[in-house]
Amino acid sequence: MADGQVELVAELTCETGENPLWHPDENRLFFVDIPSGTIYGYRPAERTCSPLARTRVTGGFTLQQDGSLLLFQDGSVATLAMDGTIREVARDCCPGNDRFNDVIADPEGRVFAGTMGGNGRLLRFDTDGRVTQMLQGLGIPNGMGFTLDLCGMYFTDSAPRRIYHFDYDRKTGDLENQRVFAEIPREVGCPDGMAVDAEGYIWTAIWYGGRLRRYAPDGRLDREIFFPATQTSSVTFGGAALDELYVTSAASGGDDPLAPIGYDRAAFRGGPLYRTRLGGVWGKPAFRSRVKFPERA
Repeated sequence: MADGQVELVAELTCETGENPLWHPDENRLFFVDIPSGTIYGYRPAERTCSPLARTRVTGGFTLQQDGSLLLFQDGSVATLAMDGTIREVARDCCPGNDRFNDVIADPEGRVFAGTMGGNGRLLRFDTDGRVTQMLQGLGIPNGMGFTLDLCGMYFTDSAPRRIYHFDYDRKTGDLENQRVFAEIPREVGCPDGMAVDAEGYIWTAIWYGGRLRRYAPDGRLDREIFFPATQTSSVTFGGAALDELYVTSAASGGDDPLAPIGYDRAAFRGGPLYRTRLGGVWGKPAFRSRVKFPERA
């Protein structure tokens, strides 16, 4: 694959493809089609993509310490083993919201999880299963990531088209000093899922914009990569050397109230999984969650 070339690697029609996550133990990239609850696994060595499980609506997932996936669904949380076994471990976790959206594990094994519908929120799940509300009044809580020194956290709210930066306390998991890191112009699109590379640069997928944007740690726009789908939804680094950028996309339609003026609704929206590579750019391993919920009666 030539430097910067975009390759279609899985010709799917995901309604809302999201949450790509590289599993180093399996040498597989996992991602989800949110509405159908289908968890896909892509094997680069074999160039094959197949469902690992079909479950309920699933907004996102993390990689657990034991190698399973921790699924954040329509109020419930479940584990998904690599043999496809699903076990619900908690329910009614986001009352007042329709479902979870983007999630991320932090360096200590906690999980930050956005919720959608009604009063959008950001929740923190501690390793003992306790839940703390971190933010509320959000539009569409989306991509998150951590600074290289692990003293800051990025958080995306797609509705106001902003990526925020917080001071992050690794010991407690607390967030403070919220400020705008980047604001995407309406004519470009809405920021969605994100990844932070090994140099501390921030990659964000731009829904409606059909592109990735890379921002320097000081907020400067560094570069863009364009895709044949307008609804690019999330991005992660994968491959054995973490030198490949995998990008999900979405075929979903609708009223598009956040769409740029003049947005071409007849253009190809998406659904497939894409990949690209840039010389000298690579990612970092994802943190693994270590959340254990109390045993249910």
